[in-house]
Amino acid sequence: MLENPNLAETERLVGQALSGREALIIVGNCRVDYRGRASSRLEAGERIVLLKNDGSVLVHRSSGYEPVNWQPPGCVLSTYLVDSTLEIRAVRQQPRESVNIYFDSVYLAAALNLADAGEFSLYASEEDMQRAILIQPQLIEEGFKPISYEKHVLPGFVDVYGIDQKAKLVVVEIKRKTAGREAALQLAKYVEAIRSSANREVRGVLVAPNIARGVQRLLASLDLEYKAVDPRKCAQILRRTKTKELAEYFFKDG
Repeated sequence: MLENPNLAETERLVGQALSGREALIIVGNCRVDYRGRASSRLEAGERIVLLKNDGSVLVHRSSGYEPVNWQPPGCVLSTYLVDSTLEIRAVRQQPRESVNIYFDSVYLAAALNLADAGEFSLYASEEDMQRAILIQPQLIEEGFKPISYEKHVLPGFVDVYGIDQKAKLVVVEIKRKTAGREAALQLAKYVEAIRSSANREVRGVLVAPNIARGVQRLLASLDLEYKAVDPRKCAQILRRTKTKELAEYFFKDG
């Protein structure tokens, strides 16, 4: 990390970071030119520039959350020092467009070798979807009544366990992303485990925003059901609901 470096020092750091596929943060006075499907020019000002190791570029003003200029991943990044100006160029091939950033002074430059393998939940996690179903059981179907959640059975833990309006037991398996073959087989194991000890009919319902090709046929062969539930809707339910103990949503019967 360099504080108040001269442009030659900054150019060396940027070049090394680009060669090593490191992320870069540069703070300084710059102007920006864009050429592509349209064209734009951003006059000089003090800004924060992010260069990521996937080739994406973002230019931020000192306020606001959206970049004033940006380029998506896959750009070819390069740097040049010409006279008293440091130029950083980001070129995208398809469609052909470029962003050129010209610094006349730099206050901070940092090269970072970042690792990030964390999963991003765009709208809601599986736990959030579970909570939303407990709060609004009609997400599964009208008349569904939860009895418990994370119910332990021999193969694992049932996400939501309840009864329907015909007093049939219902086993709910939740997936936040596209549910595949493994999710269907997992649900089948839970249903079989409960059916072996229950004295009433047991249904299995796979809950997910969508299912992979061929999974509907597999579910039918296993006498299981699919219910499409959008994680966005679950997130909206949680935002509207004040924090409560999950026990408030459990029914004692069953």
